[in-house]
Amino acid sequence: MMKLGEKQKLKVIKKVNFGVYLAESAEAEEKVLLPAKQVPEGTETGSEIEVFLYRDSKDRLIATVNEPLLKMGEVARLKVVDVNQYGAFLDWGLEKDLFLPFKQQTFRVRQGDTPLVSLYIDKSGRLCATMNVYHDLSVESPYKKDDRVTGVVYESSPEFGMFVAVDDKYSGLIPKKELYEDVRIGDTVVCRVTAVKEDGKLDLSIREKAYLQIETDAQKILDVIDSFDGALPFNDKASPEVIKREMQMSKNEFKRAVGHLLKSGKIEITEKAIRKI
Repeated sequence: MMKLGEKQKLKVIKKVNFGVYLAESAEAEEKVLLPAKQVPEGTETGSEIEVFLYRDSKDRLIATVNEPLLKMGEVARLKVVDVNQYGAFLDWGLEKDLFLPFKQQTFRVRQGDTPLVSLYIDKSGRLCATMNVYHDLSVESPYKKDDRVTGVVYESSPEFGMFVAVDDKYSGLIPKKELYEDVRIGDTVVCRVTAVKEDGKLDLSIREKAYLQIETDAQKILDVIDSFDGALPFNDKASPEVIKREMQMSKNEFKRAVGHLLKSGKIEITEKAIRKI
């Protein structure tokens, strides 16, 4: 069986002026052309050649001995070389550029961008790129709890949170409960691993452990108080929604940092406000 988007070893069953035809065996009905300019020197009928299969500009199945930058089941960053009314075209190391449809873009790419993509076969049987890489990310990362990692946010879910490709290859998630800062698709984030799930996927947080984060949060509160001319127009009894909107923190994190500032004598709390001393 011919495996589109993959490398496989096929046998030469026929030589012609413009190349050689390859198949799994001499009896196989399905065959593919390897153009003459790519046929290795000394190739004879019966020779075995490792090739990559894709479709040419006329949508004909074609073989190449060139190494593509992306194969089925992998993820890679590919450069956008052109954009038209249907989508973008990516350089993946082969003669025909790889098509990335608009509907497979998690954010609109521009010429020169290098989005993280994987391969899929569309309804017409053509290889295309997608930025929905969830199913092709690895769950065999070397990381453990409390490790620091870097990744790119590639998908957002109102139910689960932000999906992150750690090191552009491992599957990670910033759970919804951890999203107190403005994180968007396409952002590069530095995170702490909070858990390694049984299936190998990583749970992530963009915040430090409480005892490390408290100083950062306390300084942020002081900065916000300054922006309100020295008095924050709510206190630690405000609703979680107000605190998240104004401070990008959970209510517990806010109260912990306020308590730290109060203990150090830097603020005072009134019935309706927090004032800087």
